[in-house]
Amino acid sequence: MINAKTQYFDVLREELRAAMKEKGFVAFTPVQEQVMAMDDHDRDMIVRSKTGSGKTLAFLLPLLNEGTWSNGTPKVLILSPTRELAQQTAKEARWVGRRLDLALAVLVGGMDMATQIRDLKCGASMVIGTPGRVLDHLRRGKLDLSGLETIVLDEGDQMLDMGFREELESIMDSAPQVERIWLFSATMPEEIKALARKYLKDPQILSVGEEGRHSDISHKVYRVPRDKRIEGLINTLLWENPSKALVFCRTKAETADIAARLSKEGFNTRCLHGDMSQRDRNLTLKLFREGLVNLLVATNVAARGLDIPYIEKVFQLGLPDDLETFTHRSGRTGRAGEKGENVVILNLKEAERFKVMLQRTKVKAEWLDVPDKSEILVMSRYRKQLDLMEEGHSPTEDFLEWAEELLKETDPTLLVAKLLMEVAKDTPCGYELRNELNTERNNLKKVRKGASFDGKSSNAHWNKSKATAKMVKIGLNPSVDWNVGKILGCLCNALGVRSSEVAGIKIRGQSVHVELSPLAIKNLRKRELDLARWGFSKINPVEDSHTAKAPKKRGSGRTVKSSRTGSKKKTF
Repeated sequence: MINAKTQYFDVLREELRAAMKEKGFVAFTPVQEQVMAMDDHDRDMIVRSKTGSGKTLAFLLPLLNEGTWSNGTPKVLILSPTRELAQQTAKEARWVGRRLDLALAVLVGGMDMATQIRDLKCGASMVIGTPGRVLDHLRRGKLDLSGLETIVLDEGDQMLDMGFREELESIMDSAPQVERIWLFSATMPEEIKALARKYLKDPQILSVGEEGRHSDISHKVYRVPRDKRIEGLINTLLWENPSKALVFCRTKAETADIAARLSKEGFNTRCLHGDMSQRDRNLTLKLFREGLVNLLVATNVAARGLDIPYIEKVFQLGLPDDLETFTHRSGRTGRAGEKGENVVILNLKEAERFKVMLQRTKVKAEWLDVPDKSEILVMSRYRKQLDLMEEGHSPTEDFLEWAEELLKETDPTLLVAKLLMEVAKDTPCGYELRNELNTERNNLKKVRKGASFDGKSSNAHWNKSKATAKMVKIGLNPSVDWNVGKILGCLCNALGVRSSEVAGIKIRGQSVHVELSPLAIKNLRKRELDLARWGFSKINPVEDSHTAKAPKKRGSGRTVKSSRTGSKKKTF
C-alpha cells in the first residue's frame, strides 16, 4: 500500500479487521485514510481522487463498518460506469465483507437477468451495478429502493462522459428518502458539479493527491508523418519495448484494425471494444492480466474500470479530445505508487495543438521525433547483446565443446558475425519515417512563412462585402508568445477556415481584436472547445459606431434546493 499510517485500522469492526489481515492488508492509501478520518460519515460527500488510488475500499470500509448486512431490502446502492468496474467493486465487497454475511446483488448488462432477479428476491442489502441495468430493474419493479439509505456514485465523471446523466437522475429521483450520497470522481467538470448541486446537500469535500496528479507518470510525445500514424506507432513500440501496455484509439473499428496490424507485425496483441461479447472481453482481459498478451488496443470507454494491477506504459494514438481524456488515459499507468510512462503519438499539426493544451497544466513532456529504422536496428542489437551477456545464460558442457571445435576451423570474428546474423534475422526494425517527417516539417515552415505577419496587425480581407464582417474580441493564453502570424494560424486551425476568412488582427495586451467572415463567425459559435485547445478564451463582440449598446444586466443569485430535504445547496 502507499501510506504507512494505520491509525484508523483500530476503528474498524473486528470482522473487517480480520478480513483485511487475511488479505495481507498492511496500510491505508491516502484517500482511504482521509475518508476514514472525516468527521461525519452520515453526511453527503464529494471525494476527488485519481484513478487507481484505492477509492473502492475508501467507500466500502466506512459503509460496512456500521449496521447489519445479511438479507433484507437494499440499504446501499453503488453505481459504476462499466460492468467491469461494478464486478471489481463487488469482488472487493465480497472479500472485505465476508465475515458480515454480506448479501450482495450485482446488476450489470451482458449478464443473466434471471440470476440478478433471483439475487434481489433473496434479499440483497447491497446492490452494485451500472446505471442502465439498475434503471431497467427499477422499471420492471424488481428493485425496491424504499429502504435505501446510501447512494455511491463511483467514477461519477466517467458515468456522465458515457451519457448516463438521465439514468442517474431517474435513479436518484426514485429514492428521495436517501440519507446520504457519496460522489467519487477523478475530475470535477461542470456537468458533475451541476449534478452535485442538484442532489447533494452541504457535502463534505475531499480532494486527494491533486498536487501530485502526474508525479508518478513521465510523458513523451513522438511526432510522426501525417499519413504514417500506424507505422509511427509500430516504430515507437519497437523503440519503447513495453512489457505491458495499453494503446488508446478513438473508435471500435480503429482498435480492431490496429490490433490486427500489430499482430501481423509480430506484436502479441488483442483489442478491446464495446461490440465484443462478454465472453471474448473476459478472455482478453484474462490474457492481458496474466501477461499472455502484452499489448491491449482499446477505446476510452472499453478501458474504463479495468482491474489490471500494473501497466508499464500507455500509448495514446492521435490528439486526445481534451485534457480530461488525456488525464484519464494517462491514469491507467503509474497507479498505486508505481512509476508509469505515458506516450502520445501525433502528427506535426496535432503536436502544436497539444503543446497549447499542455500549457494549461503542470505536465512536462519530452518532445521527440519518431525513431527511424536505423535507430531501432541499433537499439535491437543492443538489447540482443544484453540478453546474450546476461548472467544465468551459461552454456552447457556440450555447447562449450561445440564452440571450441568451431573456433578451430573458423575465424572467430566471422563465426560470431554469422551467429549474430542468425540470432537477429527475424528481429523487426520498423519503417523509414524520418525523411518523410522532415519533409513535412520543412513544408509547414514554408507555408507559415508565406502566411505570417511581422507587425501587430494584419490587413487581410476576403472578397465579400465588408458589411458582412464582424469584429470580435478573443482572450489570449498569457503563457503563449503570441504574434499576428501565430494568432492567424491558430484561429484558422481552431475554426477550420482558410486564412482569407480572417482579417484585421490587432493585438491588445492579453486579447486580440479580429474581423471574421460569416463562415468563421458560424464556426466560432460551434467550436468554442477547439478555440480553448488552441489557447483562446473569452469571446466577445466588439461594438462600433453602428452597434447599439445594450444595457448591462445585474446578475441575480439563485438558490438550488435539494430534491430530498429542500435544504440549500453548496455551490462548487
